[in-house]
Amino acid sequence: VVTNGMSQYSRKERNANAGIVVGITPEVDYPSDPLAGVEFQRRWESRAFELGGGTYQAPGQLVGDFLAGKASTKFGEVLPSYTPGVHLTDLATALPDYAITAIREALPAFAKQIKGFDLPDAVLTGVETRTSSPIRIKRNKDDYQSINTKGLYPTGEGAGYAGGILSAAVDGIEVAEAVALSMISCAAVKT
Repeated sequence: VVTNGMSQYSRKERNANAGIVVGITPEVDYPSDPLAGVEFQRRWESRAFELGGGTYQAPGQLVGDFLAGKASTKFGEVLPSYTPGVHLTDLATALPDYAITAIREALPAFAKQIKGFDLPDAVLTGVETRTSSPIRIKRNKDDYQSINTKGLYPTGEGAGYAGGILSAAVDGIEVAEAVALSMISCAAVKT
């Protein structure tokens, strides 16, 4: 099971929604296997399927219960809009411990900025494992070119350097500047 924090067309659902992202660093967390990110996704998506009752419903938990460390058994006033549905459970085993800890710390902090973000009967729906690519095509830090293919500039989400439209845009600008500098350098050498 895979969920996504996006809003549906026209944002006409009964609830607002957001994705909560906890970062991993593949070079640190999984240094020996370039495809470990794919296995990471598969493991946690399979676990979400199990926690969702094996019916393609997403596992979910009320924010108040999640913060208290207890499984949810019934919805409150907030009803999830996720299709095909949400199966209430304990999300503590839906992601690695460090992610659960980070989310438990983040929710009250977010609520200081966004009123109601930690509303006790708001529903956490999981898991979102595809905020960015599970692999990273390595590139040089100085000119952004692939480490093994001259003229190839791995860029954005698919190459593993972004996790959404804004970070992809920023990476695209940085890579475009590197390409322009490369073209200027090549032109200068020819003259």
